[in-house]
Amino acid sequence: MPLVIKRTIAFAAALAAAFAAAPALAHPHVWVDAKAEVVFDGKGEITAIRNIWRFDDAYSAFASQGLDTNGDGKLSVDELKPLADINVDSLKDYAYFTFITAADGEDVDFDKPTEYWLQDDGGRLILFFTLPTKAPVKAAGSTRLEIYDPTLFVAFRMIDDKDGPIVFDGAPKGCAAKTFRPPDMDPATAAALAAIPLDQRELPPALQLLTEGQTNGADIACP
Repeated sequence: MPLVIKRTIAFAAALAAAFAAAPALAHPHVWVDAKAEVVFDGKGEITAIRNIWRFDDAYSAFASQGLDTNGDGKLSVDELKPLADINVDSLKDYAYFTFITAADGEDVDFDKPTEYWLQDDGGRLILFFTLPTKAPVKAAGSTRLEIYDPTLFVAFRMIDDKDGPIVFDGAPKGCAAKTFRPPDMDPATAAALAAIPLDQRELPPALQLLTEGQTNGADIACP
């Protein structure tokens, strides 16, 4: 496994290394289609988020190089496990790009993932991982779930499929989720992002202020 993957963020590192010589690249460098399952316990409180992230073709192709160990032209879950281990271990340094604000305005802390794996979906990698909350979160009122990278090194986008981007598991009757996505970025901000070197992950403070609204997620309302 390339050392660069081990010492940088989970799924962005490999792509960054692959295209370090390409001056046209800009923030963001990795694109992720995201879906989330919100898990409730028997008391109607939120106890975990199951993230489902589908990576872009370029990252998937580069990150999976050399992992087809049996040479059958397919990537099994077992063959992808070393990359999954590195991804999930590294993600903890970035709060797993997953944030919950409870109805009382408090930020929710997570424990490390309890289960995770990568699988190949027609040449695109999908990362599945369950992120338990350190304590159950009361769902009464409005709870905000956000999935994003504050530095925009990775661009997340909540997907639409037959079940919608947010799915409930065991939610009390009457709970609903209102999904939100980042607005289109104005040309000046996009140009400023394009000028940031590939090896600079953090955004300048002024630009960080301009990109703060680039979040994905849902407002979860329960009776």
